[in-house]
Amino acid sequence: MTDTAPLPERSSVRAVRESGRTSVVVIGGGINGISTFRDLALQGVDVVLVERSDFASGASAASSHMVHGGIRYLENGEFRLVRESVQERNRLLRLAPHFVRPLETTIPIYSTFSGILSAPMRFLTHKSGRPQERGAALIKLGLMIYDLFSRDGGSVPRHRFLRRRKASEDLPALDERVAYTATYFDASMHDPERLALDVLLDGLDAHEGAHAINYAEAVGSTENGVRIRDRETGQTFDIAADAVVNASGPWTDLTNDALGTPTRYMGGTKGSHIVLDHPELLAATRGREIFFEHSDGRIVLIYPLKGRVLVGTTDIDADPREKAVCTEEEVDYFFDLIRHVFPTIDVDRSQIVYRFSGIRPLPRHEDTAPGFVSRDYRIEVDDSRGIPFVSLVGGKWTTFRALGESLATRVLELIGSPRVTDTRQLPIGGGRDFPTTDAARAAWAQTHLAGAGDRAEPLLARYGTRAADVWRFVQDGDDAPLAHDDLSTRELEWMVREEQVRRLGDVVFRRTSLAFTGRIERRTLDEIADHLAPLLQWDAARRAHEVESVLQDLGEHHGVMLAA
Repeated sequence: MTDTAPLPERSSVRAVRESGRTSVVVIGGGINGISTFRDLALQGVDVVLVERSDFASGASAASSHMVHGGIRYLENGEFRLVRESVQERNRLLRLAPHFVRPLETTIPIYSTFSGILSAPMRFLTHKSGRPQERGAALIKLGLMIYDLFSRDGGSVPRHRFLRRRKASEDLPALDERVAYTATYFDASMHDPERLALDVLLDGLDAHEGAHAINYAEAVGSTENGVRIRDRETGQTFDIAADAVVNASGPWTDLTNDALGTPTRYMGGTKGSHIVLDHPELLAATRGREIFFEHSDGRIVLIYPLKGRVLVGTTDIDADPREKAVCTEEEVDYFFDLIRHVFPTIDVDRSQIVYRFSGIRPLPRHEDTAPGFVSRDYRIEVDDSRGIPFVSLVGGKWTTFRALGESLATRVLELIGSPRVTDTRQLPIGGGRDFPTTDAARAAWAQTHLAGAGDRAEPLLARYGTRAADVWRFVQDGDDAPLAHDDLSTRELEWMVREEQVRRLGDVVFRRTSLAFTGRIERRTLDEIADHLAPLLQWDAARRAHEVESVLQDLGEHHGVMLAA
């Protein structure tokens, strides 16, 4: 940071710098880079992950909070991707039940046969043509195919169709013009940034030769590796490696440019969302995601999350060199689509507590309509430089485990190292032994969170079964509440020591849901900053800068203006 004094070197950076060598460098700390890092570490491979900002702070933080099979990908003919996606969705429900939960999803349908003729042309050409909503016949066919891929031995219920009268009884606030509803199951992801952090911590725990550094960027390549700049200290150092993996998502081409090998792999699109504090709309969803195609052909979702309603998303070509922001036009679009489905429910800007936007890491798509660009991934290898430089193109949240496995397998082949661990049945972080019923959670808390009282439930929700370690740490020193009891001083210290918190924004945006749910105030920022300062050796100028930086980020990128 150029306007404050540099901070002392971190032990994690020192270990990597002094070693000067690893087997694999992974550039990019989004979910796909993190998943690859975890998989390699589990194979006993020395691996260093570098992320120029905080972990899971880019595209991974701007998701629709869904783990889904991608029913609409069927129309693109991406049957392999749909099959993999539903298998991984079902797997994550088992391996990460602390963050991934079943989500009942309802599609409102306005006609019987709309789209039945145009859909085959879209399937064959991937051109959008004139926007046209899908009718019941087409959606029924899609859901029948989806069931074949999705049911996981019968553990996931089949879809169901309701006609107008039953649909209105089922969801009374729906537009009376809705002719049918179709309901099926996917999954929601309640805390994507924390799930990514759990995957990262698994990798760090798996192998002593695994290191991960946030706020460090790859600024160039060397004869046998990469040059890294620590953004905390400004120090630059080199790491030699047997292979380099570029998993920087929408910024893959920009990273390759910095490494001296220009590419034109990427063509991402912007997706924006708003979060509403709207009890009437929340009640109208009846706990379900409302998922449909708007009249302009875009896929839309409205669903309850953390006592709020998440509404998204858009699909607009975007430049990764510019910060993605949810615009006023997009907000108007979201309000129009809410009225399209729930015409009697009023919404206005005063009910928005948070906005966010990100760029999907999609491949370059030339004249293919954004909605029809493949969500699948591919691996590109450049072996012309002495050591292989591997680029990941594409990928999505739902398939991160399978993608990490595939990418790690390719890297293992390149460096001549065997696979020794299978991750398909390996629980993720706090999902290990997670209690999945109310009674089981109460019993687990009584055993592992004794004395936590009202804090037991939020700790279990935030950390899964890792909460036991957090609570032991909290009890081991003086502790005081922070942020209206959403946090405490010892828990904050845990985040610094164990979760690599380096900035105030790391806590506000990613280690907690304070910003997302609209529960952040100016005094809350000051309070957290006051307690972070001694933990991170901030002077008064750095502390003030951190608060100002978060205020600016909230205002410019998330539509949140905090009173002094």
